[in-house]
Amino acid sequence: MASPPREPIPSLKPSLLQPELQPPPSPRTHRALRRLQSAHTLGASNRNSAHIPSQPSLISQQRQQQNQNAPNSQPVQRNGSPTRSTRGRANSDATPPLVHQMNAVTAAKRPGSRKPVFSHGHLSLDKIIRDGPADGDYIGALESARWKVVDEGIKSADDGMSTVRIYVWLVLLNAPILSTDDYLALIHRGASPAYSKIRNDTFRTLTTDPLFRRRVSEASLIRLLNAIAWTLQDAREEDRLSGPRKARSSMARASLASNASDSSQGRKFSPTQPLTDSKWEENAVEPGVYVQGMNVLAAPFLYAARSEAEAFAAFHTLLTRDCPGYIRGAMDGVHRGLALVDKVLAIVDPKLAMYLTAKGLSAEIYAFPSVLTLCACTPPLPEVLRLWDFLFAYGPHLNIVCIVAQLTIMRTQILTSASPNKVLRSFPQLNADLVKSVTIGIIKKIPDDVYNEIVNHAL
Repeated sequence: MASPPREPIPSLKPSLLQPELQPPPSPRTHRALRRLQSAHTLGASNRNSAHIPSQPSLISQQRQQQNQNAPNSQPVQRNGSPTRSTRGRANSDATPPLVHQMNAVTAAKRPGSRKPVFSHGHLSLDKIIRDGPADGDYIGALESARWKVVDEGIKSADDGMSTVRIYVWLVLLNAPILSTDDYLALIHRGASPAYSKIRNDTFRTLTTDPLFRRRVSEASLIRLLNAIAWTLQDAREEDRLSGPRKARSSMARASLASNASDSSQGRKFSPTQPLTDSKWEENAVEPGVYVQGMNVLAAPFLYAARSEAEAFAAFHTLLTRDCPGYIRGAMDGVHRGLALVDKVLAIVDPKLAMYLTAKGLSAEIYAFPSVLTLCACTPPLPEVLRLWDFLFAYGPHLNIVCIVAQLTIMRTQILTSASPNKVLRSFPQLNADLVKSVTIGIIKKIPDDVYNEIVNHAL
């Protein structure tokens, strides 16, 4: 399926301009004085830039140029690449050279434009999710929600817990409404054909993460994966039963059409024998029921959800709609994703790519868990949740670019290591905001044909 063109998201501006500050009252503590001085400095900075128009990013310029070249065409939106304003970092938290270069080029070339206006931009994310779209404006509400997820983030505690996150995920994934009774019916069916494989994996799920182990029980993870296995098993059986019937019906219609055509020309027609059940099974691509690694992919859903049924609805939608290729057949979608990691890295950082190739290190060796689990295998879990907010808002396929971003972040460590395989054996602690910033810079460098491959690799 061809992917529609990238829809740019204009650059985010800093917060709204501060009003003119009055001389502050005498603070009672030095802490209050520092806070007031900081606010006064920020207010002065905003006042100095009050008449400077906002400026979009390079990807916005590219989209504007496309619109100018094709003024009568109606753009079709797909998961795009938002930009995010970040405050200045300390030297101990400095961004890599790639991000500095991207920011410098963007600042030098971006023209002025107005701040983007969304139909629900005046509402909080919580209110958009709770009350739904106003006046039936579903598209406007969705765009506002996506923007707020990336611009403001989802409010959560230090451990990543949030009362609204799972509902934001369900909306962004477009998960259907699921009755709790339907989930319970799957549980009451007992052990699925994949039950033994599930039990061999669940006890090893995020064993080093105390937050996950404290909140999610192994029994809960077993129930969720077993229910998923039942639904996938049912889908497989339905495909097996309906496949031969569909094939025979199609062949019969073709035979009748050809027979009629040939009869009109006075020739005999010998209909082609329809596919038998065995031949259909040989030609069909069989969906998977359970593959190793699905336990790690399911873990963040159970951690963020307020019930197993909610986690099931979100997880099942992700597997069957966004990345069915990850669990189908020989996991072809995962292998396509790994090949794309190598391809994107060669585009973004040829030196690093050549160094890894010379060492015999392809993405198949070190990035398989990161591709399959959408980086859920890299701790800490609260950062995984924040990264997934970004992925679900603008497409889980962007996980491929996020993996490349992590490689560029640790490039110095890789290039200076005589044995980079040891470095890549376990990625550094995940920093969601940094990974998102680098990912946005990388997206701008990816050609459209390669980006289309990324969008469709998991289908």
